[in-house]
Parts: sequence; C-alpha cells; structure tokens
Amino acid sequence: MIKRLKEDIQAVREHDPAARNNLEIFLTYPGLHALWAHRISHFLYTHHFPLLGKMHAQFWRFLTGVEIHPNAQIGRRVFIDHGMGVVIGETSIVEADVVLFHGVTLGGTGKEKGKRHPTVKKGAMISANAQILGPIVIGEYAKVGASAVVLSDVPAYGTAVGIPAKVVKIAGKKMEEKEHD
Repeated sequence: MIKRLKEDIQAVREHDPAARNNLEIFLTYPGLHALWAHRISHFLYTHHFPLLGKMHAQFWRFLTGVEIHPNAQIGRRVFIDHGMGVVIGETSIVEADVVLFHGVTLGGTGKEKGKRHPTVKKGAMISANAQILGPIVIGEYAKVGASAVVLSDVPAYGTAVGIPAKVVKIAGKKMEEKEHD
C-alpha cells in the first residue's frame, strides 16, 4: 500500500511542474485524494457493499469536487490535475498513466444498459473541460483538446479537437482534411 501511495505522489511530480514536495502533494492535491478515496469506494462497491461504496464516493465528491462512480475502473499512476468538476461514470475504464484535467467528463449518452461510458487507454491526456461521451475508446497516448466533445473513437497517438471532436493528428502528423462537395 505504501508503494502505491509513493507511486501516486511520483505521478503528480512528473505531471505537475508546480508540485514542490511530497508533503505538499500528500496534503493539498484533491485529485490525488479523490483517487485514493475511489480505491476504498471501489472495494466496497465490488465486495457486496454497493450502498456503502456509493455513500463513501459521494462524501469524497463533496470534499474534492471529483465524482468517480465506485464501479469505475481506474489504473495506476492516473493524475487528475486540479480536479474540480471531473466526472467519471460507472462503466468507465481509465488505464494507467492517464492525465485528466479539471472539468473532464467521462459520461454516457443516454439510458443504455451495459458498457455505456468511455475507455481511456494507457498514457492518454484529456484536457480541461473535454466531454468524452459514450462507450468509445480513447487510444493509447492519444490527446483530447480543451473543451472538445468526443463522440467517436480516437486512435492511439491521435489528437482530437473541436465540437464535435475530429482527429487532426496521428503520431504527430497532421491529417489531411477531406474535401466537401
């Protein structure tokens, strides 16, 4: 457990140039606190205490401004910068080394049953206020621009921007615009 806490703090140090020292990170990073709380909520929710898991998650939502459904799956070394307004839905999967900025929503598009929230693959970065909606996949090391509304898959190493979001780069190469008649 101590190893995981150190790993989480190291992820903050790697992604936030304003992070001064481990004590400051431990005491003052609400995204980090939300992730730590989520581990407890997730354990309760998936081990026959779903109501207790949801209550625990709601308590930490109030304290941190980050709402993570206790059934969401969150990988290691995820970094939530600033945190306020982040929403991660019930069937979301966030793999290791993902960076989420404030205001990001990993949400559904309606009242479907089953997998209805996004999967964010390893190393992806989702910028401030981006809305990732539906059972789509954000590929490994993909980037989503600020305030983008993403309604379809983004390939690995792709960059998506706009409303609705369009992939403008893959692996650093600009995509050619399709001509419209």
